[in-house]
Amino acid sequence: MVAAVLADGLHKTYQVPVRGAGIQAALKSLVHRETEAVQAVKNVNLEIAEGEVVGFLGPNGAGKTTTIKMLTGLLHPTTGIAQVFGYQPAKREHQFLMQITLVMGQRNQLLWDIPVIDSFDRNRVIYKVSKTDYEKTLDELVALLDLDSLLHKPVRNLSLGERMKCEIAVALLHRPRMLFLDEPTIGLDVTMQRKLREFITQYNQQTGATVLLTSHYMADVQALCKRVIVIHHGSILFDGYLDHLVQRFTAHKTISIKLSDPLVDLSGYGELITRSEEQAAFRIPNREAANFTSRLLRDLDIVDLTVEDPPIEEIIESVFNQSA
Repeated sequence: MVAAVLADGLHKTYQVPVRGAGIQAALKSLVHRETEAVQAVKNVNLEIAEGEVVGFLGPNGAGKTTTIKMLTGLLHPTTGIAQVFGYQPAKREHQFLMQITLVMGQRNQLLWDIPVIDSFDRNRVIYKVSKTDYEKTLDELVALLDLDSLLHKPVRNLSLGERMKCEIAVALLHRPRMLFLDEPTIGLDVTMQRKLREFITQYNQQTGATVLLTSHYMADVQALCKRVIVIHHGSILFDGYLDHLVQRFTAHKTISIKLSDPLVDLSGYGELITRSEEQAAFRIPNREAANFTSRLLRDLDIVDLTVEDPPIEEIIESVFNQSA
């Protein structure tokens, strides 16, 4: 079976102009421009199977968007192989473009001054979707994303959340098999983020589409992705299941308790993070968590106890710190 996405030894190097300060340096650059090579992506190897939903994580400038642009054909790799469903994205073949879509949270596909439905119809013509298929898909997307009241409004009159719902819909009218979602929930409120996450899950389950998602909102990743790929300084640091990432990079757990006696002395029990009259939380090394929990239950009158891993944001940050 052909992998949905394959990258082998993928590199991207930019030649960036550089010059010193001052008029003399500016004049010199008119006749002799100096450049330096900047490696945005270094030896990226990855494979994504059909139907997977994969989180692609990294800080700003890590190489996420550059990698996605190479996988969608917007950029040519400097060296290495990129394939999507067996196609070479850089060739921009019609059959390849019909099978993918790219949604970037800060880029518009919809035309600003015309009603949303007219932009939808424009994309129908561009992708040569039959009227029958278009109307069926449109009805499904309108129902899933609750677009009825938005279709006849000019895009400029939509809120950010409304526009992003329409951007998602117009990107899916040709029923792509591969979704590249680059910060699709950026700038949206919590309620709208949740609705878009639910929609992406439904679309994946109903169509079997493959999804590569970048996001700075860890709630997106936790809700949608079993597997994550972490990139930093252009190189892959981790590729595996999200729960394996937690196990590998988590050095401690947070143990929270609710006490029946608000005056009990907790000073000898370990690193106390928070304390109120009835509640307390400890930070405990993983290897000591089981014994520590047993000790608390044996020594204290505890109403409730929970054991938690650190927030996923903290775990990802520890991955980056270890690579610095």
